[in-house]
Amino acid sequence: MDGYRNGVSAGSITADWIKSRKSTANGQCVELAALPGGKVAMRNSTDPDGPALIFDALEMAAFLDGARKGEFDAL
Repeated sequence: MDGYRNGVSAGSITADWIKSRKSTANGQCVELAALPGGKVAMRNSTDPDGPALIFDALEMAAFLDGARKGEFDAL
Protein backbone atom coordinates (compact mmCIF):
# COMPACT_ATOMS: atom_id res chain seq x y z
CA MET A 1 0.00 0.00 0.00
CA ASP A 2 1.39 3.40 -0.99
CA GLY A 3 -1.32 5.55 0.58
CA TYR A 4 0.60 6.39 3.75
CA ARG A 5 0.27 9.96 4.97
CA ASN A 6 1.56 11.96 7.93
CA GLY A 7 -0.26 11.12 11.11
CA VAL A 8 -1.24 7.58 10.15
CA SER A 9 -1.02 5.18 13.09
CA ALA A 10 2.49 3.73 13.11
CA GLY A 11 0.93 0.48 14.33
CA SER A 12 -0.92 0.16 11.03
CA ILE A 13 2.31 0.17 9.03
CA THR A 14 3.50 -3.33 8.21
CA ALA A 15 7.25 -2.89 7.92
CA ASP A 16 10.50 -3.68 9.68
CA TRP A 17 11.19 -0.80 12.06
CA ILE A 18 14.86 0.06 12.68
CA LYS A 19 16.10 1.66 15.90
CA SER A 20 19.50 3.28 16.29
CA ARG A 21 22.11 1.30 18.20
CA LYS A 22 22.69 4.50 20.19
CA SER A 23 19.18 4.25 21.60
CA THR A 24 19.08 4.51 25.38
CA ALA A 25 18.37 1.45 27.51
CA ASN A 26 14.83 2.64 28.24
CA GLY A 27 14.03 2.75 24.50
CA GLN A 28 13.78 6.52 24.07
CA CYS A 29 14.53 6.81 20.41
CA VAL A 30 12.94 7.21 17.03
CA GLU A 31 12.50 4.28 14.67
CA LEU A 32 12.47 4.30 10.87
CA ALA A 33 10.85 1.96 8.37
CA ALA A 34 11.20 1.73 4.59
CA LEU A 35 7.94 2.15 2.68
CA PRO A 36 7.01 1.54 -0.96
CA GLY A 37 8.14 4.12 -3.47
CA GLY A 38 11.26 5.07 -1.51
CA LYS A 39 9.32 6.70 1.32
CA VAL A 40 10.37 6.43 4.97
CA ALA A 41 8.17 6.34 8.07
CA MET A 42 9.36 7.66 11.44
CA ARG A 43 7.81 6.90 14.82
CA ASN A 44 8.49 7.45 18.50
CA SER A 45 9.77 4.16 19.92
CA THR A 46 7.97 4.78 23.23
CA ASP A 47 4.63 5.10 21.38
CA PRO A 48 4.77 2.47 18.60
CA ASP A 49 1.06 2.83 17.80
CA GLY A 50 1.17 6.63 17.80
CA PRO A 51 1.33 8.82 14.71
CA ALA A 52 4.01 8.30 12.08
CA LEU A 53 5.69 10.97 10.01
CA ILE A 54 6.10 10.03 6.36
CA PHE A 55 8.97 11.42 4.27
CA ASP A 56 9.75 10.97 0.60
CA ALA A 57 13.26 10.02 -0.48
CA LEU A 58 14.38 13.60 -1.19
CA GLU A 59 13.12 14.88 2.16
CA MET A 60 14.91 12.10 4.03
CA ALA A 61 18.12 12.66 2.04
CA ALA A 62 18.04 16.38 2.89
CA PHE A 63 17.50 15.63 6.58
CA LEU A 64 20.30 13.07 6.74
CA ASP A 65 22.67 15.41 4.91
CA GLY A 66 21.92 18.18 7.40
CA ALA A 67 22.36 15.82 10.36
CA ARG A 68 25.72 14.62 9.03
CA LYS A 69 26.87 18.23 8.62
CA GLY A 70 25.84 19.11 12.18
CA GLU A 71 23.16 21.57 11.10
CA PHE A 72 20.84 20.46 13.92
CA ASP A 73 23.42 20.21 16.70
CA ALA A 74 22.14 23.38 18.40
CA LEU A 75 18.72 21.82 18.95
